[in-house]
Amino acid sequence: MEKIINAEFGGERPLFASHDLYLENVTIREGESAIKECSNIEAVNCRFEGNYPFWHVHGFRIDRCYFDVGGRSALWYSDHLKMTDTTIDAPKMFREMTDIEIENVVLNDADEIFWRCDRIKAKNLVLHGGTYPFMFSRNIYVDGLESDSKYVFQYVKDVEIHNARITTKDAFWEVENVTIYDSELNGEYLGWHSRNLRLVNCHITGEQPLCYAHDLVLENCTFSPDCDRAFEYSTLNADIRGSITNIKNPMSGRITADHIGSITIDGNIKAPADCIIETRDEK
Repeated sequence: MEKIINAEFGGERPLFASHDLYLENVTIREGESAIKECSNIEAVNCRFEGNYPFWHVHGFRIDRCYFDVGGRSALWYSDHLKMTDTTIDAPKMFREMTDIEIENVVLNDADEIFWRCDRIKAKNLVLHGGTYPFMFSRNIYVDGLESDSKYVFQYVKDVEIHNARITTKDAFWEVENVTIYDSELNGEYLGWHSRNLRLVNCHITGEQPLCYAHDLVLENCTFSPDCDRAFEYSTLNADIRGSITNIKNPMSGRITADHIGSITIDGNIKAPADCIIETRDEK
């Protein structure tokens, strides 16, 4: 493997079509497409300031690196990436990629990241700011996530999440086959129009959660007092610990809670309108 250590590059495509290349303490200055159409690349303690550095790269490792704001749209149309201990200040990262493994990564402008990606495995991931992370991606496994980005995990499929704290609105809209364990989900309109969304040992805050959901499952979940008008037009099987403020017009299934503040069933309920709603002391 060729090694380049303590060097700087700039301009257009300085390392185009490189293969079997090791970079250490390398800075990519202003310019475009520094490492494009490459394979078997390893970057350690490097800094990326120019646009689009990693496009069409096949098999690469990024460790202890930094992506400056100018290094936007840095990782597109690539595959088999392992990224560790890296900080990213640039937006629009990770597009149309497959086989991504990341650990201890912070994205400080998580705008439009992880779009249309397949097979993502993430551990200890932090997302700040931005909109629509993970949109249209699939086959995702996350253990350890802190996110305050808006509209996170929309239109995703086949996802498993552990130990997350997500603060947003409209999270998990139109998802399919998603399971979330031991997490805190804060924000309005959680999980609308979802299919096969399952929440296990989760705490939920925000108004109108989990409406228009199909085959929703909640196991040992808790709700904050601001969760009103929950489950409108949903089909579900819900085990709620503690109290839920208000349940409105669920379509079908069963809801069991320790305490229910109020239940709204009115003329707008949709068929089959046969959801069983009960508290534990009534069972």
